[in-house]
Amino acid sequence: MLVLNILLLILGFILLIKGADFFVDGSSSVAKLLKVPSVVIGLTIVAMGTSAPEAAVSITAGIAGSNEIAISNVVGSNIFNMLVVVGTCALIKPFVLDKTILKRDFPINAIANVILLILMLLGSVLSRFDGIVMLVLMLSYIGFLVVTAIKNREESDEEFKTLSPLLSVVYIVGGLAAVIFGGDLVVDNATVIAKAAGWSETFIGLTIIAIGTSLPELVTSIVASKKGESGLALGNVVGSNIFNILFILGLSSTILPITVDTRAIANTILLLVMTVLMFIMCVIRKKLGRVEGALMCAMYVAYTAYLLYVG
Repeated sequence: MLVLNILLLILGFILLIKGADFFVDGSSSVAKLLKVPSVVIGLTIVAMGTSAPEAAVSITAGIAGSNEIAISNVVGSNIFNMLVVVGTCALIKPFVLDKTILKRDFPINAIANVILLILMLLGSVLSRFDGIVMLVLMLSYIGFLVVTAIKNREESDEEFKTLSPLLSVVYIVGGLAAVIFGGDLVVDNATVIAKAAGWSETFIGLTIIAIGTSLPELVTSIVASKKGESGLALGNVVGSNIFNILFILGLSSTILPITVDTRAIANTILLLVMTVLMFIMCVIRKKLGRVEGALMCAMYVAYTAYLLYVG
């Protein structure tokens, strides 16, 4: 029976990843048909699309009452993004850090972490009001990015598929359905596996689910690195991490308040510490090489070993 749960978990991850791909292609096609600039598509639709798996899992978990998975999935994904995604890209090809990301987006990422921690400490739940606050902040950030992008009018080099209007709708609806169904499969079967193995929902959310839902960011960044565009990795990760905190947890808690326990607070503090340390390293070094990449990946291995030890 447990083998079936593992197979269904894998199927859920496949549906999440491929569903997100179809959703991005369909949405991008509609945006292009409506003459929306490519750079705006990249800052909004694509960024949200790569975080669709995390959104599906956390929202589904929140509705199902699996609060530990709802929060730990976001925290775990953000840690994986910072250490493994960026670290792997640095290992493949060292890159110089973008000044705009360091001055604007990285500090905003740290502030989003602080806001989440403060909201957790103020009460035993992330309430609907807390969720609305986070959603407003996310919309403000997106609005700022879009206005800045349109003002600068720098078109992205990335190509987006242009499909027929009907096929675009099919891609959007089909992709969204796959993401939602995949999210259900992941949450349900991950919970069963965790209980059977004696693991907590927090552990499996911080590791297995977090890694699975972060695969789109990892694959995208590795492909970019092989093309000599490793510098995109940090921007993708920082943007995704901001989206994960403000939008995913914001929407999840707006739909249904999320109970916060001491373990969730502790993991959020750990995420904040890692974010600040990485920011300091980036500011000092100005670039990420293979040594830094290896160190970041080793840190994630140590972090996973620690989680396994504490259960």
